[in-house]
Amino acid sequence: MRAALVLLALGQGLPGLWALFAPRSFYGEFPFPGLGWVARFPPYNEHLVRDLGALSLGLTAVLIAAAVVPERRLVRAAAFGCLGFTIPHLIFHVAHLGRFDTADVVGQLVSQVAPIVVSGWVLLLSRRDRETG
Repeated sequence: MRAALVLLALGQGLPGLWALFAPRSFYGEFPFPGLGWVARFPPYNEHLVRDLGALSLGLTAVLIAAAVVPERRLVRAAAFGCLGFTIPHLIFHVAHLGRFDTADVVGQLVSQVAPIVVSGWVLLLSRRDRETG
């Protein structure tokens, strides 16, 4: 469970740092140079990109706290918090896949669904932990 929480934290933290400290680069290059997924939704807005980075880092802090102190309520709050971001994020992207070629569609769906699956797994593990004591 801790490894899953750390994986979720990395998935939020690395792009969060990038967006916060290099918003123009994040906008133009995310998820890798040459792909520019965010740039397909103009116009660029430094304030919004930096805010996304800061919010991602806030979620990262909660995920890391749950990994360090895996108390059931904290773990569940972190997983639900992650779902609170990732599910609406997936819904938006599914509605806008027409802007992307097949490889980018697959990459987006995998990268969007993976944290939902991992968060669900964390919730399942935390439930089992309660049942087994």
